[in-house]
Amino acid sequence: MRIATWNINSLRARMDRVLAFLDRHQVDVLALQETKAKPAQLDLTQLVEAGYEVHAHGLNQWNGVALVSRVGLEDVRPELPTVPVWPEDETGVAEARAISGVVGDGLRIWSLYVPNGREIDHPHYAYKLRWLEALRAEGARELAEDPQARVAFVGDFNVAPRDEDVWSMEFFEGKTHVTEPERAAFQAVVDAGYADVVRPDHPGPGVYTYWDYQQLRFPKKEGMRIDFVLGSPAVQQAVTGSFIDREERKGKGASDHAPVVVDLEF
Repeated sequence: MRIATWNINSLRARMDRVLAFLDRHQVDVLALQETKAKPAQLDLTQLVEAGYEVHAHGLNQWNGVALVSRVGLEDVRPELPTVPVWPEDETGVAEARAISGVVGDGLRIWSLYVPNGREIDHPHYAYKLRWLEALRAEGARELAEDPQARVAFVGDFNVAPRDEDVWSMEFFEGKTHVTEPERAAFQAVVDAGYADVVRPDHPGPGVYTYWDYQQLRFPKKEGMRIDFVLGSPAVQQAVTGSFIDREERKGKGASDHAPVVVDLEF
């Protein structure tokens, strides 16, 4: 079974790219982030005609996640059980940042769009850390109930866990994505039993999944590694290969993220 994760940066704007990507790589399950639409605003006709089931979760033109599968899609759950709200007042809502479903041979896959954090002294930064703690808690709960559970947390984590995961630590000094609290929160998810299943095959430095549109970051190879596939022990044992499709960052109308692809054999 081939799974992939991709921050598409607007599904409506890049549906043609998604369809071409699915066909070219024969992807069975695709987790999308930043779909940027309510489900009713998405024309999913071509995906359905291509043999895929689709479940999308979106509240407005921001955020949004989806699962696309041709190997079944059951027990779909929008949002984490204990997700914090934003903003932290009476107007706060659980943003559309997570959706999960059971696909293929009993794999529960989560499509995740972790909050950006904005700035270190911004309330959104503290919200980001609480969100990651909610993710850790859900992961720990899954494995406490069944140590052999097949669970994959995939998506845009908005954290660069290591110095080598950004093109310049000097540039990112004083900025989000690389701070110790963020890295500790990411590591806590890993320590709950979910390993990065791609890094062993594609170690850094210089291996990235995101390049800003500004300042010619892509041609300059000035990127960040912030998109991950974190697998439970059962998933880790099933990995047979992986790759980052850097070619998808090229060309007119590209997302600023590249898809991350993992092959599994249970």
